[in-house]
Amino acid sequence: MIFFLHADLELQKINKFSGTNWRKNFMKIKKLFLILTAVFFGGIAMAQNSNSSKKLLIAYFSWGGNTRGIVQEIANQIRADIFEIEPKVPYSTNYNTVLKQAQEDQHKNARPELNATVKNFSEYDTIILGYPNWWASIPMPVATFLESYDFAGKTIMPFCSHGGGRFGQSISAITKLAPDAKIIQGLYVHYSGGSTLKSDIAKWLKDSEI
Repeated sequence: MIFFLHADLELQKINKFSGTNWRKNFMKIKKLFLILTAVFFGGIAMAQNSNSSKKLLIAYFSWGGNTRGIVQEIANQIRADIFEIEPKVPYSTNYNTVLKQAQEDQHKNARPELNATVKNFSEYDTIILGYPNWWASIPMPVATFLESYDFAGKTIMPFCSHGGGRFGQSISAITKLAPDAKIIQGLYVHYSGGSTLKSDIAKWLKDSEI
């Protein structure tokens, strides 16, 4: 009887100490879990803040309105300043005439004077650059824009509206005019983009981490 009583008391002691150790271990594990959780979500928040802290500029040239419509959809999805690249001497509103003017400008490697300049351009990290594909390249007002600012250390996200030529040689032209910029994946849109424009832009922005 005394033996069984002694054994029972020893078992209670073991359970008591085991329970104490278990509780201590549990609290340590819980504390570690909370620390790791805070670090994990803190890292996500830092990444989100890093992306959201980027200052974005949408700079675009539009003649017939297709590129402007794309800009409007981009602006619906992100927060960015907008600058329209406008020549001081406007192009003709006649389609056939503007085709000739655009070709002549390219042959002359013209740099049309622009109506306005971007204030505090140095503050922008990423330039979302839009234009129509004219004769398989950029319109010459866009060339004027690219040569007017220092793009060193900046990122250019090009997009264009087109009637079948996609980007043509426009990316090469941009690279030559802004050699110190980082040019990332662009988006080409057939005319005004149709019913998929919203989703196409959303995917492009997500893939570009904007």
